[in-house]
Amino acid sequence: MNTSNTSAGQIRSYVERAERVTEEIRELNSDKAEIFKEAKGNGYCTKTLKILIKRLADPTATAEADAILDLYESALASRAPAHEGA
Repeated sequence: MNTSNTSAGQIRSYVERAERVTEEIRELNSDKAEIFKEAKGNGYCTKTLKILIKRLADPTATAEADAILDLYESALASRAPAHEGA
């Protein structure tokens, strides 16, 4: 078998598979958008739902981000209050 034909076949296979996955992602993103539209229609805050989903997906990163946020808030709380009207 010719190496050039094998390479072309492999490249074609990779491209076709990537295209299929891209289309599946597009469809899934459309489905996800519909879910959030439904939630919003029922009065839920989609921004908060997205944050919740992100936190559930990676609790370790969430804990680290919360610790950094606490550190930053502590730093701001310890500085002198800003002058009003400034």
